Amino acid sequence: MRVFVLLVGVLGTGVLLWLGTWQMQRLAWKEGVLAEISSRIGAEPIGIPALPDPQTDRYLPVIASGRLTGPEIHVLISQKSRGAGYRIIQAFETGERSVMVDLGVIRLEDKAAIRSSGEVTITGNLHWPDEIDGFTPDNDLSANIYFSRDVPTLAGALDAEPILIIARDLSPSIPNVSPLAVDTSGIPNDHLGYAVTWFGLAMVWVGMTGLFLYRGRRKLR
Repeated sequence: MRVFVLLVGVLGTGVLLWLGTWQMQRLAWKEGVLAEISSRIGAEPIGIPALPDPQTDRYLPVIASGRLTGPEIHVLISQKSRGAGYRIIQAFETGERSVMVDLGVIRLEDKAAIRSSGEVTITGNLHWPDEIDGFTPDNDLSANIYFSRDVPTLAGALDAEPILIIARDLSPSIPNVSPLAVDTSGIPNDHLGYAVTWFGLAMVWVGMTGLFLYRGRRKLR
């Protein structure tokens, strides 16, 4: 019996330590990915590609001058520092094409305010946000309240190409609109927490194995 308990203890501890080590390796990989994305986000902006790819051109920094044409789409969001608000999405005509721009965030009480359209230079990043899951409500079209920035849906509503620029700088700026630039804060990185959990379980497993062996030894006496 003691041999069996010892064997289970060694095997279980080994598996838990392996899982913790694997999560640490995943952590190093994820940190490298996040560093690469951050470097890409902050690179020198270029013009909007003719046919950007949602995978290879995600986070691509761009700069473009054109005209905001309206109307607006309001996407409901919540920020820890500011609470609830709306992202403002508009069509943006540059040359002979019409793309979309996420201008930034307004307060809930500013939803009905009139915002100026017209000529503007936008610096930002291309993005195709993945914000829809099984808990995402249907958009309330009658109240112009959307719950995700699903690029094809927005493009259909604004009659624009399925290309979305997340603005980090507007020239001229738009009163009461705060650009909310792309960053890596929304990309989950929970590997350290998982590693701590597995290593903690390994310690518990060792302790429980030792306790069983100790009790068994006392009974034999």
